[in-house]
Amino acid sequence: MAKDILAGIDIGNSTTEIAIAEVGHRDPLFLSQHLVPTTGVKGTAENIHGIVACLEKAAEKAGIKVSDLSRIRLNDAVPVIGDLAMDLISETIITESSMIGHNPDTPGGGGLGVGETVMIDELPDQRRDKDFIVVVPESFDYEWVAYMINRCIKDGISVKGAIIQKDDGVLVHNRLQEKIPIVDEVDFIEKVPLHKLAAVEVALSGHVIRMLSNPYGLATVFGLSPEETRQIAPVAKSLVGIRSAVVIRTPQGEIVERKIEAGNITLVGDKDSVSVPINDGAERIMKAYENIGDLVDVQGEMGTNVGGMLNGLRQDLANLTGQDANDIHISDMLAVDAGIPTSISGAMAGEIAMEQGVALASMVKTEKLSVHKVADLLQQRLDVEVEVGGIEAEMAMRGALTTPGTEQPLVILDMGGGSTDAASIDHKGQITTTHLAGAGDMVTLVIKSELALEDADLAEKIKKYPLGKVISLFHMQLEDGTISFTETPYAPETYGKVVIREDSGLTPLPIRDSLEKIRHVRREAKRKVFVTNALRALEKVSPTQNLRHLSFVVMLGGSALDFEIPQMITEELSKYSIVAGFANTRGTEGPRNAVATGLILSVTEGVANGS
Repeated sequence: MAKDILAGIDIGNSTTEIAIAEVGHRDPLFLSQHLVPTTGVKGTAENIHGIVACLEKAAEKAGIKVSDLSRIRLNDAVPVIGDLAMDLISETIITESSMIGHNPDTPGGGGLGVGETVMIDELPDQRRDKDFIVVVPESFDYEWVAYMINRCIKDGISVKGAIIQKDDGVLVHNRLQEKIPIVDEVDFIEKVPLHKLAAVEVALSGHVIRMLSNPYGLATVFGLSPEETRQIAPVAKSLVGIRSAVVIRTPQGEIVERKIEAGNITLVGDKDSVSVPINDGAERIMKAYENIGDLVDVQGEMGTNVGGMLNGLRQDLANLTGQDANDIHISDMLAVDAGIPTSISGAMAGEIAMEQGVALASMVKTEKLSVHKVADLLQQRLDVEVEVGGIEAEMAMRGALTTPGTEQPLVILDMGGGSTDAASIDHKGQITTTHLAGAGDMVTLVIKSELALEDADLAEKIKKYPLGKVISLFHMQLEDGTISFTETPYAPETYGKVVIREDSGLTPLPIRDSLEKIRHVRREAKRKVFVTNALRALEKVSPTQNLRHLSFVVMLGGSALDFEIPQMITEELSKYSIVAGFANTRGTEGPRNAVATGLILSVTEGVANGS
């Protein structure tokens, strides 16, 4: 029998995986496998770059050339897009009209000081019947500043606090004869308006401010009306839980607040359609989803955040596929509640307020599957026959059944970067599949938003690795509360910081949140996305739509390698008496490479789809 060499290629949202095998034997002889990050949006022409790079490496491992391949099979890739639809964009305009806040690492003194802002070198010329907050640019030396404040207080000028550009708060405070609260590290000192009413609050070490983080405290200090108190609430909210702050009021104008509404989302099903305000939250959206039958499409209200997000998604895919945006429909959606950082315009050091919003992941169905275009382009590039194989979940099932100890009937849960797929196979070999939006990429998105991170790569690391807090140069507190000791001192930049415990070393986090909060955000993001989608997916592929009628579930995909996701899902499924664990494809690959393996096996079994 002639022996052909086949490559199965699984294009995922995050990674592209390849298996190469020699077929013509009774069982295929697998020669190599490899994976690389996916280039571009899954199922689009940009994938070619990653596929070629992965193929070349896999061929090198197999001891062959790419030109030696008889045929290449691609998975039937469906694009999945995740994005945020904010509950509310609330921007408080600061220019001559509002308040600003700040939270440095090294404040000085303690208590609350209220007075009129004045430049430090103008302090001796001020009236004796008013209170003042001195403003100190970096050009002034801390010893001179302390001397000037001491002299002016002795001369009868009332100084109630200080705002300093450099990190000199403690140095100045230690030299004062009468102690005042000092906020330093005000990078944009030029934004501090002079001769305006200001309040400076510094809490004792281990405590947090109370007056300026309370909207009614702000109202008391600045004499605000009820309407002004309502509008200034984002400033108070941004200062909750911090040790020091300065808030300034410039009363020349009205407080201006600009809002872009979150808008309504319309779920169109084959049985019914329903419109739900994003403001009602993820639980309300997902409950409405259950009552419309099979989802046909999702529409967002024009001129709102959700409308802009969904329309932008369609337009992006239309540009990638060359289709009309009206021909692109959303086939599944997952909504998850998330905290969304909202900038306070004019803040002195980039302060934010956390607004409640909804994270949406959407699976997009196009009229013409763009993966066929990928196949055509790849064939032209390599001069090797390329075809689109069967449905992704079916291929994953065939790969999963190479796990030792598995047999039909079986249910798989394939958890990747963009989608959560499930498939069940009965005694007769009949396969039922489902594809749901939302997986690892959405978890990263929620973590990034909840922790107000600018770096998506950092959020990805927080998702993938456990945490610790370096307490000294030789010991660290781990997530579970235990203490780890080392003979080699930790790097100085990690001291006192929450760190990500990567395989290659420790990465300190540039945020103030506690170890407990970061861990909670990470675990809740995984629970909201993966546990929710696992239950949704398994219910859809269960013959009776009842989870209690399932016995065995095998987990696949990159997210099945996570250090806590499989455990979370196993614990949840144990409530339904389901035995769950992660796969070991071909007895060697763990939960990876199942789809690529299945693409090859489906040929040798004579059940290839799309051949």
